[in-house]
Amino acid sequence: MDAWKLPLVVAAIAVPIIAGFLLGGPGAGAALGALAAVAIVWLAVRARPRPGLGRRPSPEVAGRLLVVVSRPVEEPGAIAQIAAAAHDETGEVQDKDVMVLAPARIGFLDRWASDIEAARRAAQHNLVITVASLAKAGVAAEARVGDEDVVQAVEDALGDFAATEVIVVTGSDEDDPHAARDAAELGARLRTSYRRLVLSG
Repeated sequence: MDAWKLPLVVAAIAVPIIAGFLLGGPGAGAALGALAAVAIVWLAVRARPRPGLGRRPSPEVAGRLLVVVSRPVEEPGAIAQIAAAAHDETGEVQDKDVMVLAPARIGFLDRWASDIEAARRAAQHNLVITVASLAKAGVAAEARVGDEDVVQAVEDALGDFAATEVIVVTGSDEDDPHAARDAAELGARLRTSYRRLVLSG
């Protein structure tokens, strides 16, 4: 922690407690102290270091490409970039396995009703269109539906698909509010080559 942050943290804890004691008596001060303790624990849990994802690429290991899609990918520019990642510099197809992963995004009401079928169907729809578009570009790919949390889905996939490169295809930050957060966490944690492709519309 930076040195200048410590006094601010102490002040954020102490000032409400002191104010509670002065304005509301011991009960209010104790209640605010308990709230401050809960807040500290919550922040500590959220700030805990998270392990890296995947293995560092090795020259002896054949390339593997993991493509994570939150929407159907058929835009020629995006397909061309993914196809280029599956080919070597001479344009020949490498011994690079390609897997397309679509997280099953579950809505609030669906989660409440324990209905995940609609989310799985939407993810499968994303996979069918993306894999078909890649096939037209000469890239054969496996397909898999993953966890609703993009980072968790990538972590699960890397458990048995040792990707040497990960490409995440999302909408813009306005279209997909979680995209920037997920992309930032993946960028910080992935040990493999990583990039994000942003589709508009």
